[in-house]
Amino acid sequence: MVCRTFEQARFRFKKAIKWGFRVSMVGPTLIDIREHIDGLGTKDGQYYVRCGRTGDRPVPAAGTRFPDRATARAAARATEQYRSALRRYDPQVPFYDLIVCEEMSRDTTAAHARESETDSPQDRLTDPVLTDSATPERHDLVEFCHRVAGAVFETLSERGYDGVESAVMHAYFQHAETVGDPDELCLCLLESMASELHKRLTPADQAEVLTDAATRLESPSDDDSPLDASLTALEQRGFIESYTRSPYSVGLDGGAGAVVVQISGYALSAHDKRLPVLPLTLELCRHHTEQSPQSVQVTAVDDGWQLTFSLADTGDQSGLVSASIDGKV
Repeated sequence: MVCRTFEQARFRFKKAIKWGFRVSMVGPTLIDIREHIDGLGTKDGQYYVRCGRTGDRPVPAAGTRFPDRATARAAARATEQYRSALRRYDPQVPFYDLIVCEEMSRDTTAAHARESETDSPQDRLTDPVLTDSATPERHDLVEFCHRVAGAVFETLSERGYDGVESAVMHAYFQHAETVGDPDELCLCLLESMASELHKRLTPADQAEVLTDAATRLESPSDDDSPLDASLTALEQRGFIESYTRSPYSVGLDGGAGAVVVQISGYALSAHDKRLPVLPLTLELCRHHTEQSPQSVQVTAVDDGWQLTFSLADTGDQSGLVSASIDGKV
C-alpha cells in the first residue's frame, strides 16, 4: 500500500502539472540550507552532528565540524529542515535522531568521542524513533541512493532544468504505483533519473550536471587511486558485490586513457538495452575531480557487466549517465 505521505506528494505534483505551475520538487531551499550549514562550519571545530541511533552523519552536515555546541545545534536543525525538504519528492528519505557530539581531540578515535547531552530534549530534533529492520548493508545502500538523488536534484534545480525534474518525478510516481518495497523504490528513482537525463540533456550538459553534483557530496580523503577508491566505496555500500579492473591505458597526451572494469552484483537494472551508470560516474567524479570520465561503454558478461571508462578528452562524450549495452543482455 502506498503511504499517505506519498499520496499527498503525488497530489501536489499532479495538481501543479494540471494548472501549468512551475514544479521544483527541491527548489532553491535545499541550496540555501546547504550554504547556511557550510557557513556555520569551521575546519578546526570539535563538534559535529550525527544520528544517535545509527551513528550516521547525514547530508548535508556530513563531514562538517562546528566551533561550539550552539552552532552545531543550529546545524542539526538545518539538517533536519533539509531532509524534510527532500521528502517532498521522496517520502522514503530516512529519519534520523540528530544529536550534537564533541570530539575531544582529532588524534583520538571515535571511542573517545562523547555524546553531548544525549538524553536532553533539545538534542532530539527529529520524529520519534522508527523501527528499522534493514541490515546495515541495506541501510548504507539506501542512504547512498538518497544522497545521489539529492545532489542531482539540487543541481537540476539550480541550473533550471525544470522539465527534467518533472519527468523524473512522473516516472518515480509511476514506479511507486507498483513497487511496494521502499528500498527497491529508491533504486527505481536512480534508474528513472539516469534515463531522463540521457533523453533530455546533451552529453555536455550531462557532464556538467555530474561535475556539479559531485561537489555537493562529501569530499573524499586524498586518494592515490581515485578509481579504486570509487569502486571500493560502491562495494562497501552494497551497490556492487565485487569488481576487477585493468591498468589504465596511456592517452595520446601521455595521461590516462581508458580503464576496463568488470563488476558483479550491480544494484541497478538494465532497460531498453541501456544500463544506468549515473551512480558510478558520479562517484568517480567525486574522487577524480581533475579528470572525470568522458565516455562509458558497457558490455554484458556472464557474471555482470564490463565497463570501459575513457578519461581522455577526445571530444566524443557518451554513456555518462546511461550507456548502450553491447552483447546479449
